[in-house]
Amino acid sequence: MLGFGVDIGGSGIKGCLVDLVEGDLHGERLRIDTPQPSLPESVHDVVAQIVGHFGWEGRVGVTFPGVMKNGVAHTAANVDKSWIGTHLAEGLASRIPGTVQTLNDADAAGLAEMRFGAGRDRRGVVLMLTFGTGIGSALFTDGVLVPNTEFGHIEVDGEDGERRASAAAREREDLSYPQWAKRVDRYLDVLEACVWPDLIIVGGGVSKKAHKWVPLLSTRTPVVPAELRGDAGIVGAALAAEERIGQ
Repeated sequence: MLGFGVDIGGSGIKGCLVDLVEGDLHGERLRIDTPQPSLPESVHDVVAQIVGHFGWEGRVGVTFPGVMKNGVAHTAANVDKSWIGTHLAEGLASRIPGTVQTLNDADAAGLAEMRFGAGRDRRGVVLMLTFGTGIGSALFTDGVLVPNTEFGHIEVDGEDGERRASAAAREREDLSYPQWAKRVDRYLDVLEACVWPDLIIVGGGVSKKAHKWVPLLSTRTPVVPAELRGDAGIVGAALAAEERIGQ
């Protein structure tokens, strides 16, 4: 069974057919640089271009880097702020043939990991964190998504957690992995006190080098790297479209 997912990001927009049985991409994904400025109309056109490239006419899952409620973007991270208050699905309706299901990008990645990756068959409270330009989060209780958590913005020692512990912060301040791991550790300490997870899954580009920093963490909760890596958003978007999960 095939589905289709599109993952909108601040630097790139990517999409592909998805095998919803195996949880992997069906063929080669297409990635197009996010237009600059990343205005809604321009991004809508790129999403339509990607869907048209594959000739897909069914339901489409589309992620967005912000809080999504009933299809409306309430925040916008790393894309133009003119997105706030716009209805993503309605904006795409005249450009693509299929019905659109929208959801937060970290929530989509979490759905993919819970169904096909590191969270597969896990009960209890599972927290997925994506470390990139910011920190995205997805929270699950017994496999059910609690949408639109914004744990990257939880206050840690007087500032946003992602300001000090994101992958971008590590690069910006030229931190070694041991130095950065101390910051991540402190960030996770605060999160653990709030939600008491049973498992933490870490994604984003730094998950490829999890061996350099995950063993240095002292958290109570087991921490494991994500398995789907850069494809998680696309897979999760397609899954959300098929199962009507999202906002």
